[in-house]
Amino acid sequence: MSGINDREKAFENKYAHDQELKFRVESRRNKLLGLWAAALLGKAGDDADAYAKDVVVSDFEEAGDDDVFRKIRADFDAAGITTTDEAIRTQMQALLAEAMTQIQNS
Repeated sequence: MSGINDREKAFENKYAHDQELKFRVESRRNKLLGLWAAALLGKAGDDADAYAKDVVVSDFEEAGDDDVFRKIRADFDAAGITTTDEAIRTQMQALLAEAMTQIQNS
């Protein structure tokens, strides 16, 4: 029985580790996305950092990426920035890969 319990505990630990990694990568992606969007919105320095934090916080509204996408889309629309939904989602995917690399290398 001890072997089964050890294996179960190992799976639980791996799952917890994977979920923590996923959270860290998505948070990093959202920060990078916020900085990207801030540059397009004409924000720099502390304003860009504050905007990036707002993007990270927007991810806590609901599960998935739609809340982050909606924030960026709404802010672009309000500022008159013309970009497609596909361009935003493509940037989100590209930055997810970059965030994973950054997390793995840190």
